[in-house]
Amino acid sequence: MSRLVYLLNGPNLNLLGKRQPHIYGHETLADIERDCTALAHELGLGLRFHQSNREYEIIDWVHAAREEAGGIIINPAAFTHTSVAILDALNTFEGPVLEVHISNVHKREEFRHHSFVSGRADGVIAGFGTQGYQLALRRVAFLLDQQARA
Repeated sequence: MSRLVYLLNGPNLNLLGKRQPHIYGHETLADIERDCTALAHELGLGLRFHQSNREYEIIDWVHAAREEAGGIIINPAAFTHTSVAILDALNTFEGPVLEVHISNVHKREEFRHHSFVSGRADGVIAGFGTQGYQLALRRVAFLLDQQARA
């Protein structure tokens, strides 16, 4: 069983630290990647970190994960609320999927309260800021350990 985790980020997350810091904070995506890479190493996980503003690239990465990854962590950003295609791709993946949102989407606009991705996710982490990514990595490591023992 693979201990490789794909960490996928959707549109506009490349602007973290610059875009609406009152909502998303001052950390950049590079900061998140650095911290997650260090934690993944500590947990004995491999990590592939990707971000795209293009829906098809995220779908392609999910397809690639089917062949080589044990788990997926995804912050689909705005695609959360619009992309049946990403949901369909995630439904082809057999390992654990965790959905992460930096902000608490349930305290925001009504349209942000619905997630297509949640229909596949084994867990959702929202409102913990960028620490949500590290919580998701810890959970994926736990789930992969459980699968290995089964």
